[in-house]
Order: sequence, then C-alpha cells, then structure tokens
Amino acid sequence: MKDIHLYNYILGIADNSLILAQRLGELCGHGPTLETDIALTNISLDLLGQTRSYYQYAAKLAGEDKTEDDIAFLRIERDYKNVLLVEQPNTHFGHVMARQFLFDVYHLMLMEQLQNSKDETLVAIAKKGIKEVSYHKRFSSDWVKRLGDGTEESKEKMQEAINAMWRFTDELFDVMEADKAMIEEGIAVDVSKMKETYYEKVSEILEEATLEVPERKYFTRGGKKGVHTEHMGYLLADLQYMQRTYPNMTW
Repeated sequence: MKDIHLYNYILGIADNSLILAQRLGELCGHGPTLETDIALTNISLDLLGQTRSYYQYAAKLAGEDKTEDDIAFLRIERDYKNVLLVEQPNTHFGHVMARQFLFDVYHLMLMEQLQNSKDETLVAIAKKGIKEVSYHKRFSSDWVKRLGDGTEESKEKMQEAINAMWRFTDELFDVMEADKAMIEEGIAVDVSKMKETYYEKVSEILEEATLEVPERKYFTRGGKKGVHTEHMGYLLADLQYMQRTYPNMTW
C-alpha cells in the first residue's frame, strides 16, 4: 500500500472512537436516568459517525475494493490500534464517566489541532466533529464534578474510578512509527506535545470536583501496538458477531 503510514495513522484515531462507541452502546437502556441514557447513546452515535468518515477515507487509501465495514468488522484483535483506556468495561457509572472524561479531554485537544493538518480530508472530519467532541467533554466533565462533589458514596466511587482509569492515560501520548512519518509531512498531530497541557486540564477539573489527582509513576500501555487487555476480545466478539456468523452479508 502506497500510503501505509497515513492508513495506519487514520486507524489509530478511528479505532479509539469505534471501541469507545461500542462500550457506550452497551449502556443503551441501562443508564441511571432516561436523559443520561439517551445522552450516552447519542455520544456513541457521534463517535460512530466520526469513525465512518475515517474508515471511508482509510478504505479509499487501501483500495482493492475494501470497505469501511471490512475495516470495522474483519480485523483480528492485534490489528486494532485503539488505546487501552477506551476498551475498559462499564464497571459502574463512575467508571463510565471517568473513562469518558479522561478520553474527552484528549480527544478535544486532538481535534482542535487536527484542523491544522495538511490533509484536507482529516481537516474536514475534524471541523465537522469538533462541536460534538466539545459537547462530550462538557457532559463528562459536569458528571465528574457532580459525582465527585456529591454524596459521600458518589465521591468515593468517582475517586475509585479515576484511580482505576488513570494508569491508561499516558498511552494517549505515545507516538507510533506511522505518527512520526505523518508528523514530518505536516499531516499528523504530535500528541506527545499535548501531554503536559492535558494533565493540567484534567487536574483542574478534578480539583473542582474535590477529587484527588492520582500519583502514579507507572502506566499500562500496549493498545497502540495491538496488544490489548482481556476485555477487548469479548468486546470484539459482540462487535463482529454478524459479519463473522454471516460472511459478506448485506442489508
């Protein structure tokens, strides 16, 4: 493939949205309130819409009649490039909001900078999706504050969730081979330069929520290299069921 680095760079962004959308989709009908249930489902749909745009572009680069569905449903686990954070399970509502919040802060920063890319297609996707991602961050941040500065029980659960998810945050800023190649061409965002600002923004909101910022020297990573947690296999079993059971099916 001629543009293999661009292809892999796109997957690195798109897979995060796909896998997080799948996790949020699992909550449809299970939210704490009807309003929150619908909001989480809408966020899932926003992410899926962005994913489709990325995969359509990636399929065009791949050629050989590859489609967005092939990329979404017909890869093995090691071929997905999403970070470990987004594949973590919906343990309880605090975990859902902690995962969403920690990703949203990063995602918004990424989309803001992706608008400066030399790739017109990526710029168009970023400009279209930034309003959605801005809402996602506002929604998850408000819930973190509400739960953190709420009852004794909600504060305890929110702190536990932040502590549990924190070890996956550092991977967001790992720069892969494809990223480096695209950064040199002015197409990719150098996420390593976002790291300090990210933790400042996250810490600011956690302090507003009266939550402690976790102190951790060691982080868990591997998703960007295709090495995932045990949760990913179960998630893909659900995600890929129809295409694996009925190959080449069409609506």
